[in-house]
Amino acid sequence: MAPPRPHPLARSDFAARADRLIAAIWRKGLQPCPPLTPETLWPLGARGFDRADEVAGRSPEDIDDFRERLALLCQSLREEAQLNALGHAFAYGQLKAAIRIRHQLGRLWRQRPGIQDTPIAPPIIVVGQMRAGTTRMHRLLAADPAHAGTPFYRSLEPVMPGLDWRKAKVWFTLACARRVNPWIDTLHPFGTTQVDEELPWLGYALNPCALEVQYRIPGYVAASEARDAGAIYREFARILRSDAAQAGDAARPRVLKCPQFAEDLAPLLAQFPDARVVLTQRERPAVLASSVSLVACQMACQTDHADLPAITREWERKLALRDARVDQALAAFGGPVARVGFDALGADWESELEWVYATLGLQFTPAARAAMQAEMGRAERSPHHRHGPIYQEFAQA
Repeated sequence: MAPPRPHPLARSDFAARADRLIAAIWRKGLQPCPPLTPETLWPLGARGFDRADEVAGRSPEDIDDFRERLALLCQSLREEAQLNALGHAFAYGQLKAAIRIRHQLGRLWRQRPGIQDTPIAPPIIVVGQMRAGTTRMHRLLAADPAHAGTPFYRSLEPVMPGLDWRKAKVWFTLACARRVNPWIDTLHPFGTTQVDEELPWLGYALNPCALEVQYRIPGYVAASEARDAGAIYREFARILRSDAAQAGDAARPRVLKCPQFAEDLAPLLAQFPDARVVLTQRERPAVLASSVSLVACQMACQTDHADLPAITREWERKLALRDARVDQALAAFGGPVARVGFDALGADWESELEWVYATLGLQFTPAARAAMQAEMGRAERSPHHRHGPIYQEFAQA
């Protein structure tokens, strides 16, 4: 059970102690504070890999995109984020991991040529603002035995090692994350083997989706929003196809979901023009209140200068941008689109799913219904139900 969360910018005692400890270690010179620069991070993340592992399977344009994004992101983290010691350590670890995973993927593509081009069934893409019912819709659709989903451990560790220890590693990672932020499961229910969004795959290409909810990096966010996201979604497609080959589920439609898709739907659909789309929608005030609660909870651990009004203004802007980009992308998309209201899904999910399946040209089988009923049973026990009263209380305060 998570402790009470008295304020949107509350941080756990464990996070506060960890921040002080890391700061003291650096201040006393027991360990140096690692610079957030590409020159420092690259050799550490690429240790044990060849230059060929960076370039395998990728075009020169995609290789350059990652390098350029890394330089811009490091600059924004140094100059804008106002990181505390814990936030600096997290950012350092995330960037080093992105470089490592990028090389792991390249080595996979070099050792198994063509795996990144594995043919897959047309995916089902769940699109919508975060906090608008995307997770519920995603997990219901992925519960259908005729479909496939991405378990969290495969999202976080997309390359299968010879001895597949990924579940144990990700279980430990989640345990550590829950000590630092005991409210994460009320914000978004996690599980090592539970189907989850593919947000880490975007993060490994340095899309800002995971970063902008943790750090104040307006320069990098603006540069990314103005930049063509094609390279990121070409990498995403390579990872998806490789994951499908490793898991042996390429013949089943993968149900994909990430709130960032709303911002980048056009380049995503360019990779999967035969996709089916499910768009979840919810009234803006509720989406904004829940989004601000989530971002504040993530950001509070990593800076001593988080500003709730600034977070609110930024996510008002971000939600409007994503709505506009979804409308623009869908106007040019010729495939099937099912639009689902948050309240309607909550009131009668079975009727909504029957309608979604009919709209997408899918068969809503008894096996699908039974699997979804089991999924809803699990969801009823989720700590996520405690988040609504929390952010509603914050919004009224």
